[in-house]
Amino acid sequence: MQRIITIILALLFGLTMDVQKMLDSMLETINKVKPPRLTALKELQKEERGDPLQILIGTILSARTRDENTTIAVRNLFAKYKTAEQLANADTKDIERLIKPSGFYRVKAKRIKDVANMLVEEYAGKVPDNIDELLTLPGVGRKTANCVLVYAFNKPAVPVDTHVHRIANRLGLVETKTPEQTEMKLTSKIDRKYWTKINDTFVMFGQNICRPVGPLCEPCLLKRRCKYYRQLKSAS
Repeated sequence: MQRIITIILALLFGLTMDVQKMLDSMLETINKVKPPRLTALKELQKEERGDPLQILIGTILSARTRDENTTIAVRNLFAKYKTAEQLANADTKDIERLIKPSGFYRVKAKRIKDVANMLVEEYAGKVPDNIDELLTLPGVGRKTANCVLVYAFNKPAVPVDTHVHRIANRLGLVETKTPEQTEMKLTSKIDRKYWTKINDTFVMFGQNICRPVGPLCEPCLLKRRCKYYRQLKSAS
Protein backbone atom coordinates (compact mmCIF):
# COMPACT_ATOMS: atom_id res chain seq x y z
CA MET A 1 0.00 0.00 0.00
CA GLN A 2 2.80 2.45 0.93
CA ARG A 3 4.52 1.74 -2.40
CA ILE A 4 1.30 2.41 -4.31
CA ILE A 5 0.77 5.68 -2.45
CA THR A 6 4.37 6.74 -3.19
CA ILE A 7 3.92 6.03 -6.92
CA ILE A 8 0.65 7.95 -7.05
CA LEU A 9 2.17 10.94 -5.27
CA ALA A 10 5.19 10.85 -7.56
CA LEU A 11 2.98 10.97 -10.63
CA LEU A 12 0.73 13.60 -9.08
CA PHE A 13 3.60 15.95 -8.31
CA GLY A 14 5.52 15.29 -11.53
CA LEU A 15 8.51 13.30 -10.23
CA THR A 16 9.49 11.61 -13.49
CA MET A 17 13.02 10.40 -12.81
CA ASP A 18 13.99 7.32 -10.86
CA VAL A 19 15.49 8.47 -7.55
CA GLN A 20 18.27 5.87 -7.40
CA LYS A 21 19.22 6.63 -10.99
CA MET A 22 19.28 10.35 -10.18
CA LEU A 23 21.56 9.84 -7.18
CA ASP A 24 23.83 7.48 -9.15
CA SER A 25 24.06 10.03 -11.98
CA MET A 26 25.06 12.74 -9.53
CA LEU A 27 27.83 10.60 -8.06
CA GLU A 28 29.01 9.45 -11.49
CA THR A 29 29.20 13.05 -12.69
CA ILE A 30 31.13 14.13 -9.59
CA ASN A 31 33.65 11.31 -9.93
CA LYS A 32 34.05 11.97 -13.64
CA VAL A 33 34.90 15.64 -13.02
CA LYS A 34 36.69 15.48 -9.68
CA PRO A 35 36.53 12.77 -7.02
CA PRO A 36 35.11 14.62 -4.00
CA ARG A 37 36.18 14.69 -0.40
CA LEU A 38 33.60 13.60 2.15
CA THR A 39 31.22 16.27 3.38
CA ALA A 40 31.94 17.49 6.92
CA LEU A 41 28.97 15.64 8.44
CA LYS A 42 29.67 12.43 6.55
CA GLU A 43 33.27 12.60 7.71
CA LEU A 44 32.11 13.09 11.30
CA GLN A 45 29.69 10.20 10.94
CA LYS A 46 32.48 7.89 9.80
CA GLU A 47 35.20 9.08 12.16
CA GLU A 48 33.09 9.31 15.31
CA ARG A 49 30.59 6.56 14.49
CA GLY A 50 27.81 9.09 14.29
CA ASP A 51 28.30 10.54 17.77
CA PRO A 52 25.06 12.55 18.23
CA LEU A 53 26.65 15.42 20.17
CA GLN A 54 29.41 15.92 17.62
CA ILE A 55 26.92 15.74 14.74
CA LEU A 56 24.67 18.31 16.44
CA ILE A 57 27.51 20.71 17.23
CA GLY A 58 29.12 20.07 13.84
CA THR A 59 25.90 21.06 12.10
CA ILE A 60 25.73 24.27 14.14
CA LEU A 61 29.35 25.03 13.22
CA SER A 62 28.77 24.28 9.53
CA ALA A 63 26.50 27.29 9.04
CA ARG A 64 27.98 29.75 6.53
CA THR A 65 31.39 28.13 6.39
CA ARG A 66 33.38 25.68 4.29
CA ASP A 67 33.40 21.99 5.17
CA GLU A 68 37.13 21.94 5.86
CA ASN A 69 36.75 24.79 8.38
CA THR A 70 33.87 22.98 10.07
CA THR A 71 36.03 19.88 10.43
CA ILE A 72 38.89 21.86 12.00
CA ALA A 73 36.55 23.59 14.46
CA VAL A 74 34.85 20.35 15.51
CA ARG A 75 38.18 18.61 16.06
CA ASN A 76 39.50 21.55 18.07
CA LEU A 77 36.42 21.68 20.26
CA PHE A 78 36.01 17.98 21.00
CA ALA A 79 39.71 17.44 21.60
CA LYS A 80 39.10 19.40 24.81
CA TYR A 81 35.40 19.01 25.60
CA LYS A 82 33.90 15.53 25.27
CA THR A 83 30.41 15.83 26.74
CA ALA A 84 27.45 18.17 26.94
CA GLU A 85 28.21 18.69 30.62
CA GLN A 86 31.76 19.81 29.87
CA LEU A 87 30.55 22.18 27.15
CA ALA A 88 27.89 23.62 29.45
CA ASN A 89 30.59 24.38 32.05
CA ALA A 90 33.17 25.63 29.55
CA ASP A 91 34.25 29.25 29.34
CA THR A 92 32.57 30.88 26.35
CA LYS A 93 35.79 32.64 25.35
CA ASP A 94 37.57 29.31 25.23
CA ILE A 95 34.86 27.86 22.98
CA GLU A 96 35.19 30.93 20.74
CA ARG A 97 38.92 30.37 20.47
CA LEU A 98 38.56 26.71 19.57
CA ILE A 99 35.84 27.18 16.95
CA LYS A 100 37.21 30.37 15.38
CA PRO A 101 38.02 28.65 12.05
CA SER A 102 34.29 28.12 11.47
CA GLY A 103 33.54 31.85 11.32
CA PHE A 104 30.81 33.74 13.21
CA TYR A 105 32.42 32.12 16.22
CA ARG A 106 30.94 34.41 18.89
CA VAL A 107 27.37 33.68 17.80
CA LYS A 108 28.10 29.98 17.42
CA ALA A 109 29.85 29.74 20.80
CA LYS A 110 26.80 31.19 22.56
CA ARG A 111 24.53 28.79 20.72
CA ILE A 112 26.72 25.83 21.65
CA LYS A 113 26.61 26.86 25.31
CA ASP A 114 22.85 27.32 25.22
CA VAL A 115 22.31 23.95 23.53
CA ALA A 116 24.68 22.17 25.94
CA ASN A 117 22.91 23.70 28.95
CA MET A 118 19.51 22.56 27.71
CA LEU A 119 20.80 19.06 26.93
CA VAL A 120 22.06 18.81 30.51
CA GLU A 121 18.95 20.31 32.11
CA GLU A 122 16.27 18.64 30.00
CA TYR A 123 17.78 15.51 28.45
CA ALA A 124 20.37 14.23 30.95
CA GLY A 125 23.17 15.35 28.67
CA LYS A 126 21.99 13.20 25.75
CA VAL A 127 20.96 14.39 22.29
CA PRO A 128 17.31 13.46 21.62
CA ASP A 129 16.57 11.28 18.61
CA ASN A 130 13.25 12.71 17.46
CA ILE A 131 12.39 15.84 15.50
CA ASP A 132 10.04 17.38 18.06
CA GLU A 133 12.54 17.33 20.92
CA LEU A 134 15.44 18.39 18.71
CA LEU A 135 13.46 21.46 17.65
CA THR A 136 13.16 22.55 21.28
CA LEU A 137 16.94 23.11 21.45
CA PRO A 138 18.01 26.78 21.19
CA GLY A 139 18.56 27.87 17.62
CA VAL A 140 17.99 24.39 16.18
CA GLY A 141 15.84 24.50 13.05
CA ARG A 142 14.58 21.75 10.80
CA LYS A 143 17.79 21.43 8.77
CA THR A 144 19.95 20.92 11.84
CA ALA A 145 17.44 18.57 13.47
CA ASN A 146 17.13 16.49 10.32
CA CYS A 147 20.93 16.33 9.97
CA VAL A 148 21.11 14.87 13.47
CA LEU A 149 18.44 12.29 12.62
CA VAL A 150 20.25 11.22 9.43
CA TYR A 151 23.92 11.39 10.40
CA ALA A 152 23.70 10.51 14.11
CA PHE A 153 20.75 8.12 14.29
CA ASN A 154 20.41 6.91 10.67
CA LYS A 155 16.73 7.79 10.77
CA PRO A 156 14.90 8.74 7.57
CA ALA A 157 14.79 12.51 7.11
CA VAL A 158 15.62 15.02 4.39
CA PRO A 159 17.85 17.84 5.67
CA VAL A 160 17.44 20.74 3.24
CA ASP A 161 20.28 23.24 3.07
CA THR A 162 21.02 25.73 0.29
CA HIS A 163 22.45 22.98 -1.94
CA VAL A 164 19.44 20.67 -1.64
CA HIS A 165 17.02 23.58 -2.09
CA ARG A 166 18.84 24.93 -5.16
CA ILE A 167 19.35 21.59 -6.92
CA ALA A 168 15.83 20.31 -6.29
CA ASN A 169 14.45 23.47 -7.91
CA ARG A 170 16.95 23.43 -10.78
CA LEU A 171 16.10 19.84 -11.64
CA GLY A 172 12.41 20.62 -11.50
CA LEU A 173 11.73 18.19 -8.66
CA VAL A 174 10.03 21.03 -6.79
CA GLU A 175 8.98 24.62 -7.33
CA THR A 176 9.47 26.16 -3.91
CA LYS A 177 10.61 29.39 -2.31
CA THR A 178 12.02 28.16 1.00
CA PRO A 179 14.02 25.15 2.26
CA GLU A 180 11.10 24.20 4.51
CA GLN A 181 8.77 24.00 1.51
CA THR A 182 11.39 21.96 -0.34
CA GLU A 183 11.62 19.48 2.53
CA MET A 184 7.85 19.00 2.59
CA LYS A 185 7.67 18.48 -1.19
CA LEU A 186 10.62 16.08 -1.35
CA THR A 187 9.36 13.96 1.53
CA SER A 188 5.95 13.74 -0.16
CA LYS A 189 7.50 12.65 -3.47
CA ILE A 190 10.44 10.45 -2.59
CA ASP A 191 10.26 6.99 -1.03
CA ARG A 192 11.54 6.99 2.56
CA LYS A 193 14.25 4.46 1.72
CA TYR A 194 16.12 7.21 -0.16
CA TRP A 195 15.77 10.00 2.41
CA THR A 196 19.06 9.38 4.22
CA LYS A 197 20.97 9.58 0.92
CA ILE A 198 19.56 12.88 -0.31
CA ASN A 199 21.50 15.42 1.75
CA ASP A 200 24.98 13.97 1.41
CA THR A 201 24.65 13.32 -2.34
CA PHE A 202 23.04 16.68 -3.13
CA VAL A 203 25.60 18.57 -1.03
CA MET A 204 28.55 16.94 -2.80
CA PHE A 205 26.85 17.57 -6.14
CA GLY A 206 26.18 21.20 -5.20
CA GLN A 207 29.74 21.81 -4.02
CA ASN A 208 31.38 20.26 -7.06
CA ILE A 209 28.99 20.41 -10.03
CA CYS A 210 25.69 22.26 -9.58
CA ARG A 211 27.31 25.27 -7.94
CA PRO A 212 25.39 28.48 -7.15
CA VAL A 213 27.51 30.40 -9.66
CA GLY A 214 29.15 28.80 -12.67
CA PRO A 215 27.55 25.34 -12.51
CA LEU A 216 29.28 22.68 -14.60
CA CYS A 217 26.32 21.78 -16.78
CA GLU A 218 28.06 20.22 -19.77
CA PRO A 219 29.53 17.13 -18.05
CA CYS A 220 26.40 16.65 -15.93
CA LEU A 221 24.59 13.39 -16.68
CA LEU A 222 21.31 14.95 -15.53
CA LYS A 223 21.32 17.92 -17.87
CA ARG A 224 18.74 16.51 -20.28
CA ARG A 225 16.31 16.15 -17.39
CA CYS A 226 17.22 19.49 -15.82
CA LYS A 227 14.77 22.40 -16.03
CA TYR A 228 17.54 24.92 -15.30
CA TYR A 229 19.71 23.58 -18.16
CA ARG A 230 16.81 23.68 -20.60
CA GLN A 231 16.14 27.29 -19.65
CA LEU A 232 19.82 28.16 -20.22
CA LYS A 233 19.78 26.52 -23.64
CA SER A 234 16.56 28.27 -24.61
CA ALA A 235 17.97 31.64 -23.52
CA SER A 236 21.10 31.13 -25.58
